[in-house]
Amino acid sequence: MDLEQLREYVLGLADVEETLPFGPDNLVYKVFGKMFLLVGMDNHPLQFNVKCDPDLALELREEFAAVIPGYHMNKKHWNTVVVDGSISAKRLYQFIDHSYSLVCGKNSKVKSQKSKKKD
Repeated sequence: MDLEQLREYVLGLADVEETLPFGPDNLVYKVFGKMFLLVGMDNHPLQFNVKCDPDLALELREEFAAVIPGYHMNKKHWNTVVVDGSISAKRLYQFIDHSYSLVCGKNSKVKSQKSKKKD
């Protein structure tokens, strides 16, 4: 996975916006105005921060050397994932999906109710 593949995947998720609130070198992805992914554009190898269930965050850190406590984030709820080839792309996308689901969980119910009213 490279930065462009990550961007393409994340922007393909519903209601995602790409922002630059921390300057031109850090992409922040939000859903319903809440951040779920942060990626530095100049990191080599690529690395990104994702929100994570606290218990799962600890498990992933034990399972993968490339998953560490979230850099400059609340370490209980965020992991930094280093894309060094040790974790499959499929698994990396699962980390992103988990973060997205955590952040938009309650809002997705509201959205689905609104879309039912439109039908």
